[in-house]
Amino acid sequence: MSITKETLAKLARFDTPSICNFIELFDVRPRNRGYMDHRVKSAFPELPPTVGFACTASFRSDAPPMGGDAYGSIGAQLEQFARLPGPAMVVFQDLDDPPAAAVFGEVMCSTYQGFGSAGLITNGAGRDLEQVRALKYPVFTGSTICSHGYCHLLHLGLPVRVGGLMVNQGDLLHADANGVTNIPIEIASELADIGGEFLAGEEIVMRYVKGPGEKSVARYNELRQEFQSIVAALTKRVSRKK
Repeated sequence: MSITKETLAKLARFDTPSICNFIELFDVRPRNRGYMDHRVKSAFPELPPTVGFACTASFRSDAPPMGGDAYGSIGAQLEQFARLPGPAMVVFQDLDDPPAAAVFGEVMCSTYQGFGSAGLITNGAGRDLEQVRALKYPVFTGSTICSHGYCHLLHLGLPVRVGGLMVNQGDLLHADANGVTNIPIEIASELADIGGEFLAGEEIVMRYVKGPGEKSVARYNELRQEFQSIVAALTKRVSRKK
């Protein structure tokens, strides 16, 4: 299923928690699945949400590669960008436990960004954080380590497990200061279209609780019921549960 640039732009207007809320309406997966856990955090939470298609690889840095250039696989990785249906979200699983060195730094992030990547996600470490911040390139990482050690890439394009989430090549990922979630591709376009309706309903309650004046629990409950009615109508419209 193809996803247009317009759909990706709509998705990027929402924060990641809202995206998770919208996904729940479709009832396509359990509510405690489909997103990364606390071990993967945004290095630059001030950056806006980013959306892209997973370009997967595994990584090691605790021992030298068996032979060849440690960075020799980056060219092959970049070639995979063109085979994705949209901007690449580079996803690295660091196989060293604990991480021994940085998965990424300024050079790699500049390269990925130059080839159109929307961001980088890893359970491993990063470095050159001030330089990468200056690029305004979103990275989501488990830690920070100053050296690159014996870094080398492995297993390009195969499934990886990062932050407790299995990620396949081409998965649609949405990420911001709050974390990373997978968006099922089959609902992406419809999800982008109904998001505004959900948030408009939520705003009914938020305007009241944030507004001036004394608050009434009875009035709050009325507005909550109005919002829940909107959610129920949206759920009925988009739910895949039969």
